Amino acid sequence: MAILVCWLLGNGCLFSWNSMLTIEDYYVYLFPSYHPTRVLTLVYQPFALGTIAILAYHEAKINTRRRNLAGYSLFFLSSLALIVLDVATSGKGGIGVFIGVCVVSGAFGVADAHVQGGMVGDLSLMSPELIQSFLAGLAASGALTSALRLITKAAFENSQDGLRKGAMMFFAISCFFELLCVFLYAIVFPKLPIVKFYRAKAASEGSMTVSADLAAGGIQTHHAQGLLQVEEDPKLEERLNNRQLLLQNIDYAVDIFLIYVLTLSIFPGFLSEDTGSHGLGSWYALVLIAMYNVWDLIGRYIPLLKRFKLASRKCLMAAILSRFILIPAFYFTAKYGDQGWMIVLTSFLGLSNGYLTVCVLTAAPKGYKGPEQNALGNLLVLCLLAGIFAGVTLDWLWLIGKGW
Repeated sequence: MAILVCWLLGNGCLFSWNSMLTIEDYYVYLFPSYHPTRVLTLVYQPFALGTIAILAYHEAKINTRRRNLAGYSLFFLSSLALIVLDVATSGKGGIGVFIGVCVVSGAFGVADAHVQGGMVGDLSLMSPELIQSFLAGLAASGALTSALRLITKAAFENSQDGLRKGAMMFFAISCFFELLCVFLYAIVFPKLPIVKFYRAKAASEGSMTVSADLAAGGIQTHHAQGLLQVEEDPKLEERLNNRQLLLQNIDYAVDIFLIYVLTLSIFPGFLSEDTGSHGLGSWYALVLIAMYNVWDLIGRYIPLLKRFKLASRKCLMAAILSRFILIPAFYFTAKYGDQGWMIVLTSFLGLSNGYLTVCVLTAAPKGYKGPEQNALGNLLVLCLLAGIFAGVTLDWLWLIGKGW
């Protein structure tokens, strides 16, 4: 049950944002002169990165329960705002509407920083299977939205206003799903026995971030015992600070940064606009994004097979650095190759992204106390979002270099 709930919560963490990315053909139709796929991603990232930087710095004092509930609630309200904006303007474009969509994109970034950092930090002090399931849920949100987009495009392609109908269906589903995540995190998740066990253990090691979740799980007495232990044994309050944790795990931090620098320098902007000649018409970008998302999801399950999990820190770094050969591979395939090779490259990009992400984020927290694991989880998500921001920036430099 805990694995299932973590998967659903991971799905909700990026479902709204992936919905916005997946209906890029609708926004390209509404705002043909504004490069919406790239602009919305560029707007999203500074808000996500700035918010996670603040939250990671203050993580030891933040109520994790309020943080995660605020994030999921903001996802719900922002998805609802997109529907209201579209209905109020009757599906018309224009600079004013585009600015409104950009504001919502920024709100998604703030919500992502709250939820992704909060959940990864919280799950880092629990079983590795739970954080793996959450990370798989993140990828599943992309796969599900891609599948839904292909279905809605097929259903509405020949109907009047078909693109708009598909987009509105997306955000209606997104609203429902985010509301479900609020319910799951508020009521179901804190009452699961394995979650209560790990949070009580973290409290006994001096963690203050789990107090509200412990109360929601009905085990205030365990938390009180943990606080008494801290008072009796001041050593429990001793923990590595963020700087010490970062220095001890600098290779993991660089790993996760480099994974997403590469991925976001290609996906989704390059795949949406620079994929060369092809015969799939308006389906091509959707197929590429769907293939990336499906293989990203598959890659996140491979580490569950112990023999295939990459545990060596040196091997992880070597594998991550070797992915950079994909940059010239994508460039020359877009220029000289056909759609089959582009689909293969995109699939490998997703597979390696998902696999390496799980390997890094499940290995890094081992050997630390609960408060340190929570802090390290937040720091690694900060590096992840920094990598995404750097990747998106590189994608924009590529666009500028082409002369738009």
